[in-house]
Amino acid sequence: MADDKLSTAESLRSTRSYGQVRCMNPSCAGRITPAPGQTQAKCPKCGSEWRIFWINAGLPRVKGPVWETSQRLANERLDQIAAEAGKNEELAKKEVK
Repeated sequence: MADDKLSTAESLRSTRSYGQVRCMNPSCAGRITPAPGQTQAKCPKCGSEWRIFWINAGLPRVKGPVWETSQRLANERLDQIAAEAGKNEELAKKEVK
């Protein structure tokens, strides 16, 4: 019922994303809310970590990825794919026999 009493400007103001950045992972694009002054932030959705630059006290921007985290996530995914491929090869060999 409280929403019924808000003006259009007030309801639009509640949808603004000041103080937030989007995750730059193309398959994620989740919203990250870093604490003021924080230089790194982790996406709660995909786990990617980003370096944060503050234009002013309330306006963060993504400066770039934290390469160590990106490399670790990529290596984990490659290991997972390799393990799945190994299982598929074992199943194919069993079917041939």
